[in-house]
Amino acid sequence: MIPNDTLTRWQSALPFWISFLLIPLVWIAAARGGLWLLAVPVATWWSFGVLDRVLGLNLENADPQTGDGDLRWYIVLTQIWMPLQFVTLFGLIAYTAQSDHLGSGSKIALFFGVGVVTGSIGINYAHELMHQKSRGERWSGDLLLAMVLYSHFRSEHLLVHHRHVGTPRDPVTARYNEGFHRFYPRVLLQSLKSAFGAEKALLARKGQAWTNLRNPFFRYWALQASMLTLAALLGGWSGLGLFLLQAGVAIWQLELVNYVEHYGLTRKHLGDGRYEHVKPRHSWNAAQKASNWLLINLQRHSDHHYKPGRRFPLLQNHTEAEAPQLPHGYPVMTIAAMIPPLWRRVMNPRVRAWRRRYYPEITDWTPYNKAQNPMPR
Repeated sequence: MIPNDTLTRWQSALPFWISFLLIPLVWIAAARGGLWLLAVPVATWWSFGVLDRVLGLNLENADPQTGDGDLRWYIVLTQIWMPLQFVTLFGLIAYTAQSDHLGSGSKIALFFGVGVVTGSIGINYAHELMHQKSRGERWSGDLLLAMVLYSHFRSEHLLVHHRHVGTPRDPVTARYNEGFHRFYPRVLLQSLKSAFGAEKALLARKGQAWTNLRNPFFRYWALQASMLTLAALLGGWSGLGLFLLQAGVAIWQLELVNYVEHYGLTRKHLGDGRYEHVKPRHSWNAAQKASNWLLINLQRHSDHHYKPGRRFPLLQNHTEAEAPQLPHGYPVMTIAAMIPPLWRRVMNPRVRAWRRRYYPEITDWTPYNKAQNPMPR
C-alpha cells in the first residue's frame, strides 16, 4: 500500500508531467501524417493558451525550504525526459528514412513539430538541470542541448545572463522597442561570443589558455558532432537535414522565450560600471496555471533570477506589487512577439508604466536601450 504522504506528493507533481503527452503525440503524427502533423504546434501554442483562460492563475507558493527528498516526483520527470527525447528524436529520424507514406513536405512539417518539443520542453528541462549541483543532472542538460546544437547556452546562461541580466552587457535582455526579428540574429551571434569569452576569461583567471581541455566548449563540440553523426548514420543526408531543421526550430523557440522574459526591463546603473542587484522586478512574471505546468514554472521567472538555485516546484509567484506581470502565458506571448506592431502595442505601455513605478528619477533611458554597453566597465 502506498503511504498517504507519498501519494500526496505524487498527486501534487502529476500536472507537471503533462509535457510527456507530447511524445506519443509526435509519434502519432509520424504514423498518420496529414492534419496530425499540426498536432504538436496546436497543442503547445494554442491549446495551452485556451487552457490558461479556462484554468486561470496559480498564485500559491510551496515552502521554499522543502528538501529534495520531498521533491522526488518533480526531480524524476526532469531526469527521464532526456532519454525519452533522445529515443524519440533519433527514432523518428530512422523511422522517416524507412517510411514511404510521408513526402518531403510532411517530413519537414513533422520535424518542425519535433523542434517545438525539443525547444519548448527539452531546452526548458536542460535549463532546470544545468542549475543543479549534481553532475549527472548537469550532464543530462548538456545532452539535451547537444541535441539542438545549442550547447553554449549553458555557459552563456550561467556565466553571462544571470550575472548581467537587465544591463546592456547581457545579449539576451531584449531592449525596449527592439523587435524580435532584430533581436534574433543579434542574440544568435552575441550569445555565442559572450559564452566563449566568459569561459576563456574563467580559464585565464586560472592561468590557463582557452585551448585547455577544461574548456567546456570541447565537450560541447564533441557532443554536437556525435549527434550530427548519429543523425546521418540513421537517416543519411535527409536525416541530417531533418535533425538540423528541428535544432533550428528549437533554438528559435528558446530565443522567443528569452525575448519575452526580460523585454525592456533594465537594472539601474549606479556608476563606475556597477548596477543594482537583480530583483524580482527585472523579469516578467506569469502566473497562468496550465502553461506553468507545461513549462515547469519557467514563467515564475522573476523568482528564478532572484533565487537561481531553487528547483522549479519551489519557485515563488511574485505579485504585481513585486514584479511586472505578463497579460498572458508564454504560448500566447511568444506568438505576439512574432508580430512586432502587436507586441509593441501590448508591451510598450507596460514597460513605460514599469519605469514610472520603479525608477521615476530616471529621465533619460537612451543608454539602457542600446545593445552595446555605453557605460564604463
